[in-house]
Amino acid sequence: MREIVFDTETTGLEFEADRLIEIGGIELWNHIPTGRSFHRFIRPADRKVHPEALAIHGISDEMLADKPLFAEVVEDILEFFGDARLIAHNASFDIRFMNAELARLQRPAISMEGVVDTLQMARRKFPMAPATLDALCSRFQIDTTKRDKHGALVDSELLAQVYIELIGGRQAALGLVSAGDNGAGGSETGGASRIRPRPVPLGSRLSPDEIERHRAFIGTLGSDALWLSHLEPATETPAA
Repeated sequence: MREIVFDTETTGLEFEADRLIEIGGIELWNHIPTGRSFHRFIRPADRKVHPEALAIHGISDEMLADKPLFAEVVEDILEFFGDARLIAHNASFDIRFMNAELARLQRPAISMEGVVDTLQMARRKFPMAPATLDALCSRFQIDTTKRDKHGALVDSELLAQVYIELIGGRQAALGLVSAGDNGAGGSETGGASRIRPRPVPLGSRLSPDEIERHRAFIGTLGSDALWLSHLEPATETPAA
């Protein structure tokens, strides 16, 4: 099952007037990060970043001056989303801003029907407890030291870890739930499925840039990281 954990940053809080300025996402396959991610800064048309929003995410008008408009990146966003299940924290906020941008381009809206809201999940699982992303990272002892201010990609990376914990932690992520669990749709955990290898492996859908960024990320995990055993050797550029 393909899922996209995503986050957005905006010029303010009013989705009908404010604009999207950043979007980031992490791809999961059967609840395990694939290493594929998406990130774009977006120049808001005719809208300045509100000072209160700037204090939260630190994205200034000057930083966005040379960035593409939403219309220039919409196809990239929708292609990355595909038909995956979308996961966001306080999802109605992100989806409203996405749909407002899509409506300006007369594009179909994203339905909330298949969207998972980790804020609501956390409130059901931990009633009366703080349910912000920061609070959940603290609860699950997720390292946030690399996070200075809110950012769409780094928050997506943190939220992916929070989401895995909310659905059962590492056991769910590694597909080790018992055979008696419901693996069909309709469950927040999605259950586990038995995956048979393809007779002929599919070709890679990653771009060279994505592969190099994944390689750089794996390099930060330490010498004992499991991913290192699956990392292909870097391809050297032939000398001219």
